[in-house]
Amino acid sequence: MTPQAIHFISIGGSAMHNLAIALQQQGHTITGSDDEIYEPSRTRLDERGLLPAEMGWFPERIHADLSCVILGMHARADNPELARAQELGIPVYSYPEYIYRQSEHKQRVVIAGSHGKTTITSMIMHVLNYHNRVFDYLVGAQVEGFETMVKLTPNAPLIVIEGDEYGSSPIDPQPKFMHYQPHIALISGIAWDHVNIYPTWEVYVDQFELLADAMPKGGILVFDETDDMLDVVGQKDRDDVAKLPYTAHPHQIRNGQTVLITKDGAEVPVLVFGEHNMKNMAGAMVVCDRIGITEGQFYEAISSFKGAAKRLEKRSETPELVVFRDFAHAPSKVEATTEAVKAQYPDRKLLAAVELHTYSSLNKNFLGQYRHKLASADVPVVYFNTHTLAMKRLEPITPDDVKAAFEQPNIHVFTDTAELEAFLDAQRTQVGVMLLMSSGTFGGITNA
Repeated sequence: MTPQAIHFISIGGSAMHNLAIALQQQGHTITGSDDEIYEPSRTRLDERGLLPAEMGWFPERIHADLSCVILGMHARADNPELARAQELGIPVYSYPEYIYRQSEHKQRVVIAGSHGKTTITSMIMHVLNYHNRVFDYLVGAQVEGFETMVKLTPNAPLIVIEGDEYGSSPIDPQPKFMHYQPHIALISGIAWDHVNIYPTWEVYVDQFELLADAMPKGGILVFDETDDMLDVVGQKDRDDVAKLPYTAHPHQIRNGQTVLITKDGAEVPVLVFGEHNMKNMAGAMVVCDRIGITEGQFYEAISSFKGAAKRLEKRSETPELVVFRDFAHAPSKVEATTEAVKAQYPDRKLLAAVELHTYSSLNKNFLGQYRHKLASADVPVVYFNTHTLAMKRLEPITPDDVKAAFEQPNIHVFTDTAELEAFLDAQRTQVGVMLLMSSGTFGGITNA
């Protein structure tokens, strides 16, 4: 492998900074720019000498000796460094384009869907790692046993990729997963999201149909057949594409412990729970079977899977109170996660708090999608930051708008961080389980 000089525009992004670190580990010379970088990206880049000396965009960092530029989604189309790269004729790739170029000769497994894709990808990674298989990967969260969220090597025969439907870059609006050209694709479920890119449900669903239609001859499409829309997409006839539907893995909950029930009636205790995770596990099992993992090997490995970071992550536990942190923010994820925790702890009072943080969740026209999504919570809580609305240049919403959208008379809505923190502190002695759901930090409060 010939070392290359590669520059990242928006190096601070979650996937971007992990890719930068992975390429540096392969011996490439990496530079990057960004206008703001948050934790944990800042510390991880700093530890490896990759943190830009100053924030901002500097066209002089783009020079003819660069092999290529990797462009992050959070840059703008008029970025001055991008303009300089285009002027010099330097190849510019989105990160999914670059991942594909580095994995053209590998077997590519892509995990897509509106929810569950990080967990399914993590499960497959955990099983392969447990059995010492050689593989590359791209995943959207930190996974125990893996230093980075991206691994790219010259010799691995297989790559497992979490493929999301968000746009690829500011100059390439097509979904990231369309770049990967998978041999095996799993779609976990379809629930409208990313309303700033896909303004209607129909346009959003079309992206997954495009992915399925692009499967090569001999490809394998794995899908959750209990998802009505996905069943329509998945069951469509496609030349020489194998269709492998799945449903939730048979399981039982006994004294707060979830156990899988195998075909021969054996029981396998697992550390994750919830109907959605039983579906995730079934999907992961189907994929693993197709890449050479037997059922016995899968069960042996999956019993020690703890979950990906912030995916139903247990933050603390005492006899009186269990606290979970979860990345859920889209309506379907909020509903599934809340239902899962209530089913696991049916005799405990559940406080479930969700932060409206994304473009979709803060969009006044989208809010109605959250109707009754916190119905399983005994104490439903919603938080949003008016500053975030301003930053995203969205139409203002009020606590009354949120209450009307969720349609739960006992809901508590907060816009002030200190008031939310005081409420949560007071509730710690009143409830048995706290579930905090957000892709953000609830304004940085210590409870989150």
